[in-house]
Amino acid sequence: MELLVLLASFIALLILGVSVATAMIASAVLSLLANGLPMTIMAERVLSGINSYTLLAVPFFIFAAVIMNRGGLTDRLLEVARVFVGHFRGGTAQVDVLASVFFAGMSGSATADAASQGRILIPHMKKEGYDAGFAAGVNSASATIGAIIPPSITMVIYGSVTNLSVGALFLAGILPGLLVGIALMGTVTFLSFRRGYPRSDYTPWSERWRPIMIAVPALLAPVIILGGIFSGVTTPTEAGVVACVYGLILGFFVYGELKPRDLIPLLAETVEATAVPVYIIAAGSVFGFALTMSGFGFMVQDAMRGFVDDPTLFLLVVIAIFMVVGLFVEGTAAMLIFVPVFMPIVNSFGIDQLQFAIIVIITLLIGTITPPVGLQLFIAADIAKLSVFKVDIWPFVAIMLAVVFAIVFVPGLATWLPGLLM
Repeated sequence: MELLVLLASFIALLILGVSVATAMIASAVLSLLANGLPMTIMAERVLSGINSYTLLAVPFFIFAAVIMNRGGLTDRLLEVARVFVGHFRGGTAQVDVLASVFFAGMSGSATADAASQGRILIPHMKKEGYDAGFAAGVNSASATIGAIIPPSITMVIYGSVTNLSVGALFLAGILPGLLVGIALMGTVTFLSFRRGYPRSDYTPWSERWRPIMIAVPALLAPVIILGGIFSGVTTPTEAGVVACVYGLILGFFVYGELKPRDLIPLLAETVEATAVPVYIIAAGSVFGFALTMSGFGFMVQDAMRGFVDDPTLFLLVVIAIFMVVGLFVEGTAAMLIFVPVFMPIVNSFGIDQLQFAIIVIITLLIGTITPPVGLQLFIAADIAKLSVFKVDIWPFVAIMLAVVFAIVFVPGLATWLPGLLM
């Protein structure tokens, strides 16, 4: 009865257009009342869900992303990407992907990547003759790299949910993130040749050194942040603080694009951006507790074990589930709901937890670029002034899924670096 109340009310609220986080809290309250449990449990679960030292990294990395966007670091990285790949076929789209790889090593936020680069590159691509749908598609797809290559806010949240080492998750994301970048650039090249998209003039090496030298302080940011984590000098949370301080130094004193009056707006933007994932995490904690009390986890585990007896088949089923869920539910919420349910099965099959984590994370990120609720897709479509259903996203979804399948059949893509360095 409690499970029926929980799921029915949750689905009904989503159909009515209520946000996922609010729907989780409201349906959990109804389920707890049906179960005769006191509402004080809800408050306790909310506090326990967000009272985590690991989660402190989330606002710090969001603040770092805001600083880097406003402080001139993003512009310098875009210029470096342009002189290296702008002369390839579909050059500006190639710049979008390569700049996302650079930006990923500093911010860990796919949303920040989509917004910052999209505002610059999508209008530029439209002026150069690219289809608006293609420009929005490549921008939203490349933004996902920001949450795969470390540091990654999504991985911090995953680590807090599963008690998996965030440092190990960061290492596990490096090769898959680079592979996604290479795959997206290959897709851009293929589509650009077929559609006749332009490329920029070749930049001689003698003219590349100046933008590279100007961008050196920005390019050092990933080295400082990740070097501190992987050397053991800083925790991921402390690395978030380092990223903020370093970004402020560059913005105020090196590039000179930040002024003291900018600090309060930067903090306000950070608070607003942080509130969303923290609210979802708090709601997910309550909803997860209600699911546990209703026996949902055991039911799913029994059902999965009843028709899945092979670890590879299990991973393929998980991918299919998250692809469908990602069409309708925000990625963080989906992670909080389903990952704890699947973890006992992962362990029983002997699947490496890092392999499973990267598969889940990339699959959920694909959900952020698929209609109707993909956040990165919404951002890019809004900049391009298109409906989300007119964005040319499916070639990029297909190639990202190919990377996910590669990780299923070649676990070393996710596990080799952590095994080597930890």
